[in-house]
Amino acid sequence: RRDRGGRRRPVAATRLAGGEPDMSVRLGYGLNGFAGHRLADACAVVSSLGYEGIGLTLDQPHLDPFGDLPSQIAHARRCLEANHLASVVETGSRYVLDPWHKHEPTLVSDDGRERRVDLLRRAVRIAHELGSEAVSCWSGTAPTGVGAAVLWRRVVNGLGPVLDDAADLGVTVCVEPEPGMFLSTLDEVLDLRARFGDPEHLQVTLDLGHLVCNEPRTPAETVHRAGPVLGNVQVDDMVRDVHEHLELGTGELDLDDVLGALVATGYTGLACVELPRHSHAAPAVAASTMVALRASLDRIGTPAAIPAAAGSAR
Repeated sequence: RRDRGGRRRPVAATRLAGGEPDMSVRLGYGLNGFAGHRLADACAVVSSLGYEGIGLTLDQPHLDPFGDLPSQIAHARRCLEANHLASVVETGSRYVLDPWHKHEPTLVSDDGRERRVDLLRRAVRIAHELGSEAVSCWSGTAPTGVGAAVLWRRVVNGLGPVLDDAADLGVTVCVEPEPGMFLSTLDEVLDLRARFGDPEHLQVTLDLGHLVCNEPRTPAETVHRAGPVLGNVQVDDMVRDVHEHLELGTGELDLDDVLGALVATGYTGLACVELPRHSHAAPAVAASTMVALRASLDRIGTPAAIPAAAGSAR
């Protein structure tokens, strides 16, 4: 779905009589929820369940961003092509930079920020080589006692070279508002885009669970506000004020409402399930989640992009 310059080509949409886009929702699965599987096996399982893409987190066991990149990228490309899967590169790996401290250092850390920038620049190059549709990242948790002006400067200075690389290589970078982090809401990420002059290749990741957890608007309203700069979607459930990724139907998310909002905005990217703590039962959870997603899409009158029954081979 990319042109010769490497940029993402929009998925075609037809129009209903009332003028609304008639879109097929492209479902994917985040492989941080398949941490017990080899990459080839994980891709085969999610493809057989009808998912059209993956969220590929840069970490062991699937693609170590500090390992032998040429051979790993070639292997990942073979896995994607063999299973007809699109991809998004995710950078939320827990201990890839520090074996003692989860998610550290970040773009806003007091020390080591250059290591996060290096990881994100590697992610852009990997995404380019794989033909991935986006690279997703977040700001990080603000250190105690550091003022907003300093934190904004750290984020902007850190993302600057990442966005330069992305522009050169035709890669879309999506920043995710993350509960508890410096950039925690959509409005703050939109503020970040404005500070860079709203470049086309800087877009937004929305996690549907986060929309319940801490956004000031309803989930559907938040999706509509993200609108044309929405470049990546993660799918899970949550309850208000608790940042815990839950299986669909076990939290407070109105799945029909928010999927309907995605369709109405004309979103054409992947919507990848984000259940990083469910690797112990990955195939079963992936299968039941596909059932829930297809049921919701049927209720709102929008088919999933891959119509095979859950569990069947493609």
